[in-house]
Amino acid sequence: MPAAFPTQTVRLRLIALPTEHGGWAFLIAPILTGLWISPTVAGGWLSLAALGAFLTRQPLKLALGDWRRSKRYPRTVWAERFACLYAILSLLAASIALWVTDHAFWLPLLLATPLLLVQLLADLRRQSRTLIAELVGATALQAIAAALLLTGGQPLGSALGLWGILSLWALTSIVYVRTRLRLARGQAARRLPVYLVHISACVLVIGGAWLGLISWLVAAAPGLLAIRAWIGLHNLHTPTPIIGVQEIVVALLTVVLVAMGWMP
Repeated sequence: MPAAFPTQTVRLRLIALPTEHGGWAFLIAPILTGLWISPTVAGGWLSLAALGAFLTRQPLKLALGDWRRSKRYPRTVWAERFACLYAILSLLAASIALWVTDHAFWLPLLLATPLLLVQLLADLRRQSRTLIAELVGATALQAIAAALLLTGGQPLGSALGLWGILSLWALTSIVYVRTRLRLARGQAARRLPVYLVHISACVLVIGGAWLGLISWLVAAAPGLLAIRAWIGLHNLHTPTPIIGVQEIVVALLTVVLVAMGWMP
């Protein structure tokens, strides 16, 4: 039997809401982009389902960690409650989305499932802050944009392409912010990998634009990210909270460029 513990103060906010604030940007960006390009009723419900699934992670991570250690704290009960509530809301919203659309939108979500499982495994091992865990988690969230396009009957190739473009944004953002914060703290960190990642992203999208697969407006987004990285890694005096605000602004600009460039 799990060990019981006396009643103690439970901080519900830390149980009910994610502690990694950057994760919100990786959720909101694909939702805004997908709904901008393909606004549908089903997409609205699917976005709500994505929000519920996103919120489920924090309480589920806490509950699974306590179960694994055969412990049962007062927070464990609340974590179970919040995880069940969010999961039910997510499943209900997803069911409504499936009901109100005639278009299949599940393929990108199914393809993203292995990535989510990798992130869940990292959570169980208390390795959620590792580079791999952050990359797979953020990449999985970008599949929401692809699913939202499919709810409007857009081609699968276009939807998967949007997933790829937003995944490049997420990848470059994570690599840049991790390096930027390490340098600001006086820790050892190499700038070259950040530049190489951004250059690779630019080459990929410019190639896509050259071949006519995407518009040049979409191709401008990685260029904006590369300029941000160059300036940020050579200006280490910016306070950490300001870096977060800057990333939100960059994310919104990326959404605008990609969505406007994707629309016919």
